[in-house]
Amino acid sequence: MSGRVERVRARMGELGVDALLLSLGPDLPWLTGYEGTPLERLTMLVLPADSDATLVVPRLEAPRVEPPGWVVLRPWEETEDPIGIVAGLVGAAESLAVSDQTWSRFVLALQAALPRARWRPSSLVTASLRAVKDAGEIAALRAASAAADRVAEQLLRGEIALVGRTEAEVSVDLGRRLRAEGHERVNFAIVGSGPNSASPHHEPGRRVIGRAEAVVCDFGGVFDGYCSDITRTVFTAEPPAEFRDLYLAVERAQAAAVDAATVGMPCEDVDGVARRIIDEAGYGPYFVHRTGHGIGVEAHEDPYLVGGNCEPLAAGHAFSIEPGIYLDGRWGARIEDIVVATAAGPDALNRVAHDLVVVEA
Repeated sequence: MSGRVERVRARMGELGVDALLLSLGPDLPWLTGYEGTPLERLTMLVLPADSDATLVVPRLEAPRVEPPGWVVLRPWEETEDPIGIVAGLVGAAESLAVSDQTWSRFVLALQAALPRARWRPSSLVTASLRAVKDAGEIAALRAASAAADRVAEQLLRGEIALVGRTEAEVSVDLGRRLRAEGHERVNFAIVGSGPNSASPHHEPGRRVIGRAEAVVCDFGGVFDGYCSDITRTVFTAEPPAEFRDLYLAVERAQAAAVDAATVGMPCEDVDGVARRIIDEAGYGPYFVHRTGHGIGVEAHEDPYLVGGNCEPLAAGHAFSIEPGIYLDGRWGARIEDIVVATAAGPDALNRVAHDLVVVEA
């Protein structure tokens, strides 16, 4: 953590940020190892550019906080004003960066208490630093991906019953299996069947999965502080030629985009590789989302593989590659792996087969 705070302070100096204020969101645990509880009681790290950092926490939360050595713990009592405490720690600093996910009630109160301050989101300081993973973070992502792979393998082997169950039941089953494989938290378990497979972020519901249907399963969670995210599409009978053609376009686009995700390649160009293959197959209008998103302590973070993002991939960038095709009211397909850009080339952390699998169970 000490290396991270040094890099953060260097970035603050580059941007002219006097103090960083971290409350809810991923920046606080990434920097200190402590994830604040989302409460009406304020938790906030005050990190000045050139003096000691202080973690302001409610007294009742203090026993579970183990701050790193460079952080002073400041518990506040129920009768104290935490906004006043933070404002006092900020002092005369005027250029402030606050967590993107800090509740508005706290930001507004701090703005009133510090009327001379200029405010920016903390992501201007931290996003580019968090995007480049160190060896320990890549190892954590690899372990998370391996655990998700084990669940995906169970799906492809037909060990997770689909036909005759509701999407919601399968979603719960996927989440339970993620936990059994070591995840401490399930972030999502999308199950879209039949026409619902054409909805990329479908909310699993009461629809009963039938035979001869596409089923998109996209699931992930938190494993030792880092996220997993994988998508596989199966069919519940021998698929028709039309669906096989659609799936083949997705499979080819996904593989080509993984191969293109090399150090120095602009993010938008990786997206373009996948998009061109799907365009050439005649499905261009039905690929409705970006090719990928960064992943780490958050399921979605920098870098984003999307048109307009000219940022070149750097060694240590970790991201999804997940093209999809969605024909509204009929069916859809998506394949997703987590990939790390390395000097030796793209390293796909998910190793489960991409072939279209028939699952009749």
